[in-house]
Amino acid sequence: MTKQPSDTTPVEVCIITKDHEIKGTVYVSKYTKSNRELTELLNDGERRFLAVTNAEISVSGGMSAPRRYDFLEVHIDSIIIMHPASQTLFKESSKAQEDIAKFRELRNKLSQTRPF
Repeated sequence: MTKQPSDTTPVEVCIITKDHEIKGTVYVSKYTKSNRELTELLNDGERRFLAVTNAEISVSGGMSAPRRYDFLEVHIDSIIIMHPASQTLFKESSKAQEDIAKFRELRNKLSQTRPF
């Protein structure tokens, strides 16, 4: 278990680089406005690497299993996109799931029919 300084708070993030997708936790200052905390991490002139804990790294578009690390450092210059992981969650209602299943079934039937 990684010990964090008392003046920081953990944020689960998704990081996109040219070749990899990384999910993990970064630590931001408790004293930064919540909409600026990740920006300040990336724009810190003293920082060359971003520490990520509980990291899961996978090759973009790759079929191999993700690798997991307790601690990983990512060079700031290699980061293309970083956003809070909570913004990537999309929960579908049971009705939406039913509609998606019906649509897929219809699409499969249509793809199996012969043109006139």
